[in-house]
Amino acid sequence: MCPGSAAAMNSNNTEKSVCVMDASGPLGHALVARLLRRGYTVHAATYQSRPDEDHYDDHPRLKLFRADPFDYHAIADAVHGCSGIFAIFNTPQLDSTNLGVPPYHEEEAIVEAEVRAAQNVVEACAQTETMERVVFTSSVTAVVWKDKDDHRALDETSWSDLAFCTRFKLWHALAKTLSEKTAWALAMDRGVDMVAINAGLLTAPGLTADHPYLKGAPNMYDHGVLVTVDVDFLADAHMAAYECPAAYGRYLCFNNAVCRPEDAAKLAQMLSSSSSAPPPRSPSILLLGLRPHGHASYVN
Repeated sequence: MCPGSAAAMNSNNTEKSVCVMDASGPLGHALVARLLRRGYTVHAATYQSRPDEDHYDDHPRLKLFRADPFDYHAIADAVHGCSGIFAIFNTPQLDSTNLGVPPYHEEEAIVEAEVRAAQNVVEACAQTETMERVVFTSSVTAVVWKDKDDHRALDETSWSDLAFCTRFKLWHALAKTLSEKTAWALAMDRGVDMVAINAGLLTAPGLTADHPYLKGAPNMYDHGVLVTVDVDFLADAHMAAYECPAAYGRYLCFNNAVCRPEDAAKLAQMLSSSSSAPPPRSPSILLLGLRPHGHASYVN
């Protein structure tokens, strides 16, 4: 993407407002801090029950918003007057009671909820006259899952196979693939300038082995596509995607590939350090514990 693009745009930053939504997680916090340092006015919108006041100090260029991902008008209020948005889809914890579905449909409902959230954000941006660019946070899981008979190389043009994800109940991959495809279709239809960041597993405090990204981790490890990214690297990539005029399309974003036993050991230690469970004696124990039963291979 554009090295040096930030310096070229700094003189105009004080005139621009940008929205970070959802701003309550590690990536949101990192982006808000960077944007404020660069002179932007920041609309920090969270999906929590109240704005993230405990984390953010008072700042003359920081405005806090409560933005329900299923409330179009709340999203429109948060992006009003903004020239850009960083759309981070950390799907809220949902349960069958507030979704109005039986427990065995809960995961499918979460997929549908993420798609609805993507629709609302892109539509709100399309109706915002000042909007210049949407930076949409997606996932590597929207790229890598395919049938073992598909031997095409993986790159930024690749998409996870929806039927495959449904068959093996890879709900994180299904949600990310469907929501990103929905966002792209709507952005193209409405003429919205959008760039997608397909991120690896974010290695931040609180990461545990039950993170939905990690379903099927042994298969990703076996085929060299289990990748991670630290929050600073990912935040910098988002900033470049927004500030570089030439940025377009999708970008795979990771700075570590878990492809050797020592890499797996490091990831296993990180996961166990965020859990009350004792660390596994070897990384293979952790990886095997994440493997869905009965499925030997997913990706190539």
